[in-house]
Amino acid sequence: MVPFSAQGHLNQLLHLSRLILAYNIPVHYACTATHNRQAMLRVHGWDPNSVSDIQFHDLKIPPFLTPSPNPNAPNPSHLQPLINASLYLREPMASLLRELSSKATRIIVINDSLMCSVVQDLVTIPNAESYTFHSISAFTCFFNLWEAMGRALELDPYSKIIAKDLPFSCLTTEIMNFFHSQLKFQKLSSGFLYNTCRVMEGAYMDLMEKIEGDRKHWAIGPFNPVRNIGSNKRHKCLEWLDKESPNSVIYVSFGTTTTMEDEQIKELAIGLEKSEQKFIWVLRDADKGDIFIDGELRKADIPKGFEERVKGRGMVVRDWAPQLEILSHPSTGGFMSHCGWNSCMESITMGVPIAAWPMASDQPMNTVLITKLLKVGIVVKDWSCRNELVTSSTVEKVVKLLMASEEGDEIRKRTVDLGGVIGQSIEEGGVSRMELDSFITHITR
Repeated sequence: MVPFSAQGHLNQLLHLSRLILAYNIPVHYACTATHNRQAMLRVHGWDPNSVSDIQFHDLKIPPFLTPSPNPNAPNPSHLQPLINASLYLREPMASLLRELSSKATRIIVINDSLMCSVVQDLVTIPNAESYTFHSISAFTCFFNLWEAMGRALELDPYSKIIAKDLPFSCLTTEIMNFFHSQLKFQKLSSGFLYNTCRVMEGAYMDLMEKIEGDRKHWAIGPFNPVRNIGSNKRHKCLEWLDKESPNSVIYVSFGTTTTMEDEQIKELAIGLEKSEQKFIWVLRDADKGDIFIDGELRKADIPKGFEERVKGRGMVVRDWAPQLEILSHPSTGGFMSHCGWNSCMESITMGVPIAAWPMASDQPMNTVLITKLLKVGIVVKDWSCRNELVTSSTVEKVVKLLMASEEGDEIRKRTVDLGGVIGQSIEEGGVSRMELDSFITHITR
């Protein structure tokens, strides 16, 4: 496993490691020491002791700057130094692959699509082959590729309508250049893996195969556990949820690369308070490139007396929250989210509808998939209004709609139904399970 060094990428390949271990295939997880430590620290939804079966390799890169997230800069521009430094993994990765290849019949490299250049030297190793993992949805993957190809492929009438309003280019120029620099190395890959399910994104998996039909594509998600979710130590917010009635709490969290301006945080707080709905709000800054480096933490400025006024109805969490366990809790009935793909998959598999508030990257595209195609969510902030403040009245309206209206109940029912179908897909004989079995058969041929 060769993950990219940001939480949403580390997490997905760690989940996939757990799935592959079940086939008695030894798994090596290769990243920097800092990010291996981060991945292990934040294991959630399953027994963290099972990480001991994964062989972690701490690779070295040059020191890099770890600036604090800047709420006035585009997300996630503060991670650019880490992105630049990650390219230096190529040499230690080549050494590791050569060492492992001398002891094994075959080396299978599953690399994040942002790490294609890092594993390029495997072409010199006769018994090695690589598979590119796309950490984003098949929907986003396809439309990004379609755009990059000059929209050459003719779309069906419905996809044409969807494509007309899609938000392309949702990243800084520097990060976009990095993405494009990795594309040319994808041709070294023997196939592609996706954390998705064909019952949800089958049409876009078909389109990806149509464009890149010379190589195999496997939809083997969801990677995250969907049954028996829990860990050895329960977070205090789960004990709080235990006392609430089913589907009564909205979970509010914007991932690990998002940081909000103080004014927006205040509006969000006022909106949650005015909604009179129960909530858990994870209020923490975006991750730095190295989360273990000490530095002054930004204290979010929420309205005076807010926590006292919402006591018993709302809970503010300022540390790392066990998202999968919160979403799987019966009291959780909605998720206000930035729509990162990890969060989307976790929410849908748990049958929790989404209030979509995209910030950057693939999130605006995912919002279209979630709200317009799958119809398992509603929009908080449209990407075309990304530079505008979301007012407290908008927050209040959206929360009430999702949590306390017939329309919200209908969306929740659709999400529960979709989550149930996806859950069945990973059981024996289900489509995702068969795709994972097919991948394992292919790599062990």
